[in-house]
Amino acid sequence: MKPSTRPVEELDLFVNANQQFEHALTWIDSIKAGIVEYLITAKRTIHVRFPVNMDDGTIRTFHGFRVLHNRARGPGKGGIRYHPDVTEAEVSALAAIMTWKTAVADIPFGGGKGGVSCNPKELSRGELRRITRRFVAELGDSIGPYTDIPAPDVYTDQQTMAWIYDTFDQMHPGQNNLAVVTGKPLEIGGSVGRDEATAQGSLFATERLLKHDIVPGVVTLDGIRVAVQGFGNAGATAARLFDEAGARIVAVSDSRGGIRSDNGLDPGAVLAHKNDTGSVTGFAGATDISNEQLLACDCDILIPAALECQIRTENAADIKARLIVECANGPVTAAADKILQQNGVFVLPDIVANCGGVVVSYFEWVQNLENQKWDLEKVQRRLRKRMVRAVDHTVEQWNSLNTRSHGAPAGRESVASLRDAALVMAIKRIATVVQQRDIWP
Repeated sequence: MKPSTRPVEELDLFVNANQQFEHALTWIDSIKAGIVEYLITAKRTIHVRFPVNMDDGTIRTFHGFRVLHNRARGPGKGGIRYHPDVTEAEVSALAAIMTWKTAVADIPFGGGKGGVSCNPKELSRGELRRITRRFVAELGDSIGPYTDIPAPDVYTDQQTMAWIYDTFDQMHPGQNNLAVVTGKPLEIGGSVGRDEATAQGSLFATERLLKHDIVPGVVTLDGIRVAVQGFGNAGATAARLFDEAGARIVAVSDSRGGIRSDNGLDPGAVLAHKNDTGSVTGFAGATDISNEQLLACDCDILIPAALECQIRTENAADIKARLIVECANGPVTAAADKILQQNGVFVLPDIVANCGGVVVSYFEWVQNLENQKWDLEKVQRRLRKRMVRAVDHTVEQWNSLNTRSHGAPAGRESVASLRDAALVMAIKRIATVVQQRDIWP
């Protein structure tokens, strides 16, 4: 058998994010010289190394990163993740994605992201607390309510944000420091609706997209078959919310595997099973499947809510879903985008689909600065309005791009994707602000 001559796909989030950015640029006929380089380059990258006392009496050195990608439209905004595979390149890509996301959502933030290379599953609460406090101390004044505002991400949560706030507050006494971080517990300035915001925003965005008749014949979620990859906070919440909205959840998965039932799964019962056993696998009445089988299962909507680069050239052609809703960041590679588009699979991109998290983070920031507390109805009403507007503007941009596909220059596809449209809109919004502010001095 002859070895395959197909080139190996680059499964690096940084590379794929740049490829998607460059592809969107082919749809912009003119942009001021130098702005592209400015937009694709991070404003500031911080790499810190710090020692931590471990429970067994040893000392370990940890590596942490914080990237401020762009703050033309406002302070940096983006999560902090704890994961063994955290790298500077990954954090840089996620910071750029946050820049586009905040622009699409039209909120006054730029993009930032941070992380510490560690395995939270092997660390005690005390060790995580010491890692967090030392990391924040190392970052110093590079974060702040008007500079760069962290939030929860992979394997960080409300408690992590409380530690960040308290550490920063100890370093800056006598100030209102609540707005230094979002995703905090309600008792210390957190916002109602923040925990569910990413999934809730994805639901609002999907419902609005379907009303535009993007997916032929599907205008509501009633009876629509949905598969969710990644049954963590965002994925499990999305499964519950889509189920409550009338969809039928036919498959879910976590890091250990997945389950499927054509008759539909009860997300609440599955979550209870996972809490008891540590995984969704083995759920009574369902068939165990692999993550790859979940991605390829027969469904109408696929929600990747796990890690990046899950849908790639080797499995993109197997996707049977008619619509992919990116609840995770960067789950579809640039090469897979082309295959999906050729096969008529629509992708609601991450910078639209999951921007609900940063929208409600913005609401929390505003509440902290103004010493207010909004109720859930107000938060969700404003979130829905933002998500509807983001989808409407994306579809409007998409229709505009696809009315001028004739005579396309070299490198431009004949049909723009929803990702192209969202990125074009984000790039134009940021470029406009850069030119209006002008270059100092």
